[in-house]
Amino acid sequence: MKHYTMTVAGVTRSLPLCPISDALSIGAFVIFGDQELTVACAKALLEKAPAYDYLITAEAKGIPLAHEMARQHGDAKYMLARKAPKLYMTGVFEAEVKSITTQNTQRLYLDQADAALMQGKRILLVDDVISTGESLKALETLVEKAGGHICGKMAILAEGDAINRDDIIYLEPLPLFRADGTPQ
Repeated sequence: MKHYTMTVAGVTRSLPLCPISDALSIGAFVIFGDQELTVACAKALLEKAPAYDYLITAEAKGIPLAHEMARQHGDAKYMLARKAPKLYMTGVFEAEVKSITTQNTQRLYLDQADAALMQGKRILLVDDVISTGESLKALETLVEKAGGHICGKMAILAEGDAINRDDIIYLEPLPLFRADGTPQ
């Protein structure tokens, strides 16, 4: 398996390259279980973050990041858009998402209790990687339905065309890769 080595927030990792088509591969950036990387990235993002009232992320890969950012910032709560409604969720808000790493269209769900807390508040959207921006768009839809005000959009990495977006804050660019493992 081919790898791409990069340094993010002072931490160096080797990312396995995963094919998503015959001509295109992506670097698998996974913070699950990587406490050193998660803590360093949360700290670096908070240094760039605008003032906010609540963080929100999408299930699942953004969870450790949002948790650590909230912990470091002293937040009592952060929001999570779930991939499926849970029994405890009432008055669910939903938005559709098609991610580069998921084959089928999915939905994200937000509980009415969290939505009520967001109303009129500054909401910071966070994720591990922004690529096509579809997950971010779904989060935006949920926050807007809840009556929250999006104050910023952040990710550890921007991938592909997201590198050129001026509406997101990110720590490092992540290229897309050709089938032979060279960056595009």
